[in-house]
Amino acid sequence: MTGTGTHSGEYARWSPGDQILWRYRDNGGGPGPRPVHICRPVTVVQDTPELLAAWMAPGTECVRPVLADGTQVHAEPLATRYTAPRTTARSTWFGAGVLKLARPGRPWSVWLFWDRGWIFRNFYVNLEEPLTRWDGGVDSEDHFLDISVSPDHSWRWLDEDEFAQAQRVGLMDPATAARVREAGQEALSVVRAWGRPFRDGWEHWRPDPAWPVPALPDDWDRTPARMPS
Repeated sequence: MTGTGTHSGEYARWSPGDQILWRYRDNGGGPGPRPVHICRPVTVVQDTPELLAAWMAPGTECVRPVLADGTQVHAEPLATRYTAPRTTARSTWFGAGVLKLARPGRPWSVWLFWDRGWIFRNFYVNLEEPLTRWDGGVDSEDHFLDISVSPDHSWRWLDEDEFAQAQRVGLMDPATAARVREAGQEALSVVRAWGRPFRDGWEHWRPDPAWPVPALPDDWDRTPARMPS
């Protein structure tokens, strides 16, 4: 990945146009260390002490989790979805791109989705571990539960069944589940007040047409040599 960022504090601040990796560690497949199972090359839009904004372009080659036989995870019955053996597969992101917005230290990020013709569809609040920065990108772990927010400010919970199943199979203890619910309520308080980043007009943002689609590196799952705070 490319980078021309400058140092700010203990980590490098990226510049608009830099290419980084936005990754998630495995949140299924049984006990043990959590390897990276989602990797999305993105282009930095903005990186400040208040916000990291990154663009995942249409046609981006990504890594996603699949079952050991190559079946899509969501094709597996819910009862065994998080305990069945898994692996990863490369795939291309089809359709419109996704703009991802994350505030440092927050246990959720906000994604923007469009339909063809740049018709804004919705905001998506992804509940997750606060992003950990490293020299090649950011890492997190998904918390199953999500929130869809419409342009008219209405909202609804998503994936509550998966959130409950993760607890049943021991992937999330009661204390962590309570913390995730609390994070969701924190996000909803921002939605109800139509605070940042919802009010900031990001739905009108457009990528620089000169930006190339970032390539997926062969070492997409590498363990960073240094994980600054």
